[in-house]
Parts: sequence; C-alpha cells; structure tokens
Amino acid sequence: MNRTLSIRSNKSGKGTTSGPSGNRRGFSFNSLRGTVQPELSRKLFRLIKSENNLISAHETAGRERISIATQLSEWGEHTNDEAISDISDKVGVVLSEMGELEDAYAHALDESRGLLKTIRNTEKSVQPSRDGKSKIADEIQKLKMKEPESAKLVVLEQELVRAEAENLVAEAQLSNITRQKLKEAYAVEFAATIERAEKQIILAKHGRRLLSLLDDSPVVPGDARQPYEYSTQARQILNDAEDDLKDWQPEPEAYATPSQSPTPSVKGKATETSETGDSLATPAIATHNGGEGGVNGNRTDGMAPPLQ
Repeated sequence: MNRTLSIRSNKSGKGTTSGPSGNRRGFSFNSLRGTVQPELSRKLFRLIKSENNLISAHETAGRERISIATQLSEWGEHTNDEAISDISDKVGVVLSEMGELEDAYAHALDESRGLLKTIRNTEKSVQPSRDGKSKIADEIQKLKMKEPESAKLVVLEQELVRAEAENLVAEAQLSNITRQKLKEAYAVEFAATIERAEKQIILAKHGRRLLSLLDDSPVVPGDARQPYEYSTQARQILNDAEDDLKDWQPEPEAYATPSQSPTPSVKGKATETSETGDSLATPAIATHNGGEGGVNGNRTDGMAPPLQ
C-alpha cells in the first residue's frame, strides 16, 4: 500500500515522485532515426515507437490517479463531516495505490519494449547482408547480358557464394533471436498485465468495504446523524489491503505448452505414410490434466489443447 493509513500525511511525497520516470530518456537525435531505418526493421521501429507512447500514457494515468486521490482526500477534509472526511481519505489511499500500479505496469512495458529492440537491432544488422547479396546477384545478371565471357564473372560468382554464406548465418541468427525475444517480451507484458489486474481487484474490493462503512440513509431535516464510529474498522481495511498485496503471488500456469525440440529438425516431416496411405505416426498434443481423446489424455485430432 502507500505505507500510510492517510494520504493527507504524505502530500509532499506521493504524487511528485511519480513524475516522468527517471529511467526514461527525453528527446534526442535518436528520435529522428525513423526516417533512415532499413526496410527490414522499419515496421518494428514504428511498433516500438508506439509502445513508447503507450508507456507514457500509463505513466500519465498513474500520476493523474494519484492527483485525484489527493484532491478527494482534501475535499473530504473540508466537508466538516467526520464520516466523509475519514472515508474519503481512506479511499484516497486506495486510489493512490492504484496509481502506483499504473507506474509499475509502465516500467514492465518498458522492459518488454527493450526486448523488442533487440529484434529490431538484429534486423538492422541483417539488412546489409541481404542488400549485399542482392547487389552482387544483380551485377552478375547485368554482366552476363553485356559480357557473357567476362573474366569478372568468376570473381563475382565467388563473392556471391561468400555473401550467401554470410547471409545464411545472419538469417539463422535473426530467426533465433526473433523467436526468443518475442516470447520474452510478451511474457513480461502479460505477466505484468495479470499482476496489475489482480492487484486492482484486491484494491477495488477493499475500497468497496470502505464505502460500506459510510451510512447513506436519508435523514429528516432537523435530525442528527448517528456519530461515526468506524475509523478503527477503516484503518483495519487498509491494513488488510496492504497484507493482501504483500501476499499476492502469480498463479502457476494452468495450461500446457508444446514441448520444444532440443535440436532443429531438418526433415520437416511430422507424419509418414505407408504405401496404402495409412498414417504410420500421428503427433499427439497432450492436454494438461488428461483431457478427452487419445491415450493418456492426448488429442489425436490435430487441435491445440484447450485452456484449463
């Protein structure tokens, strides 16, 4: 939680520390690189730039939430109503903590964005290899049309062989890094999304508990309301919320992922057939808890396992 039972005692602390993230960079000439991006990395460059806008939006949302929480608390203090003053202050603490969740989520998005940058940088390094190979191939074709017997053809063909070998290594590296970093990037984002959502639910439920302490039954003009006697319960609700946030743990995945082959397969054959056309081997995808179909709960219809 906000490490406090009242947002009023922390006016100069929270809300100012959640300004633009200290780890984020401001404007630089690097932001002008979009116009000179290689074709291979151009789309991912734009995606990463959009991610940066998304991160800024969540940081702004977090700061606004904290500001609103402070304003709510200050308004309640000036209503001269003990119940409203106390409840608005405690609800402000809950809202402020929601703002902190937005900031933490923005940091996770920034981490995910950094992993996507690794793919982009690899794409940029592969582009010259592709261009070099294509350029040599074009020169060979032009020379064959103009001077088919030119001795330079032998030299160019040797250069093409070397360029193709270099490009083959670069393309393999790009494929490996792209798969690895794509999984890592969105695993980080989805884990952060789950954490943010579940912690928001925790805070929202305790916020509703706070609201239940406020007596909103109408009174007849001239009658006095019952004295507010729930300040202790309100403090306990904030303590409960803080304990629940501390105790929160990510749940283990409830679904199976396809097993990864330790070494890449060169054959590319998933199923062999006999001379009569009968299938000799049918791959089965195992469900997590032994679902329907196949031996030991394996599916034999070629479909992916259902989410549990």
